Amino acid sequence: MADQSISEARTPAAPEPREGAAAPTDREGISRRRLLGTAGATGLVLGAAGGAVGYAAAPAEATPLSSVGEGRAMFHGKHQPGITEGLPARGHLIAFDLAPGAGRKEAAALLRRWSDTARRLMAGEPSADGDTGVAQDAGPSSLTLTFGFGHSFFARTGLEKQRPAALDPLPDFSSDHLDKARSDGDLWVQIGAHDALVAFHALRAVQKDAGSAARVRWQMNGFNRSPGTTTRPMTARNLMGQIDGTRNPKSSESDFDQRIFVPANGAPAWMANGSYVVVRRIRMLLDDWEKLAVKEQEAVVGRRKSDGAPLSGGTETSEMDLEKTDSAGNLVVPINAHARITRPDQNGGAAMLRRPLSYHDGIDPDGVPDAGLLFVCWQADPLRGFVPVQRKLDRGDALTPFLRHEASGLYAVPGGAAENEYVGQRLLEG
Repeated sequence: MADQSISEARTPAAPEPREGAAAPTDREGISRRRLLGTAGATGLVLGAAGGAVGYAAAPAEATPLSSVGEGRAMFHGKHQPGITEGLPARGHLIAFDLAPGAGRKEAAALLRRWSDTARRLMAGEPSADGDTGVAQDAGPSSLTLTFGFGHSFFARTGLEKQRPAALDPLPDFSSDHLDKARSDGDLWVQIGAHDALVAFHALRAVQKDAGSAARVRWQMNGFNRSPGTTTRPMTARNLMGQIDGTRNPKSSESDFDQRIFVPANGAPAWMANGSYVVVRRIRMLLDDWEKLAVKEQEAVVGRRKSDGAPLSGGTETSEMDLEKTDSAGNLVVPINAHARITRPDQNGGAAMLRRPLSYHDGIDPDGVPDAGLLFVCWQADPLRGFVPVQRKLDRGDALTPFLRHEASGLYAVPGGAAENEYVGQRLLEG
């Protein structure tokens, strides 16, 4: 969980500029709505297991609260937004199935509508048709919208020959307790923002745009720590209280693109510069977890709870010494510790970029919290990223008894849309 399975980025974190995108401080083209939202700021702001992890780039200083609404991600670019940006404070995941009788033509029109709406909302502008006004006095708040295709989409649209082999259904895992109604789907949309109203506004716009072409299959809501809530950039904690996200791949690494994105000359051609995302709803059995003493929790994870440092010593980012023993000759990092099992060097270099959300969906009738992680991980090929790591976790991860995988999905997320292009156009019109 601390190394490879639950969280992703340091918080607060300024998004790194995407190729071909303006830097967040670029004031050109600022909408009237964005200016009004900034001018009206008072300084008050609303606020996995089973994959590979690390940390994302963080600014030298914490982002001032008054600037949160000004943050802007670019819709057009080499990659879709919502992949390499830092963790959003609020997020929504939603899957759709095409309506009976809808096919390739209707899907193309829908992706065109969604792309236009995403471009407008990410710029801090109202949607084109019947904007609800929910976020009219807010800035863009680093809003991102990301779109992907599920395995079933290709048969529904007559595009089976264009379906990537990497999109084959995930294998069954022993820890799965999957609800099929909350898994998979023809189309998948990810929404993230640093303001809850801005994120909800985008969710409502996406649902309205679907019209008669598609219907909601499932929808999930999540959150992360809000920017500006810590005195310095810090790795986020998950709902188990564990610092989580120390070893996420970094965009500064020479092989980052190779591990996370489909190459420009890869197959199929329409997936160039795209990525594959695995989405898992992972319930944390918090009542059981919180019965453990801190030392016992640390042994399960393999890291100190206070600062995220490996049990072998050092600081959060210190290399873990897997061979170190105590005075009795026992391994300091237990053989089944989550951090040991999920290390890339223990999994043939398997790596994923994780950008998850915590969730809390209320209290069950028996008083048990329905809470945990909306695990979202990105990779160039899930058969070399998520699958081998999850299989290894299945065989003996000490964290597994405290988790339940309740929903799952795998989606092909094409590269970013060029100017005057909509997401998926190269597939749907190719």
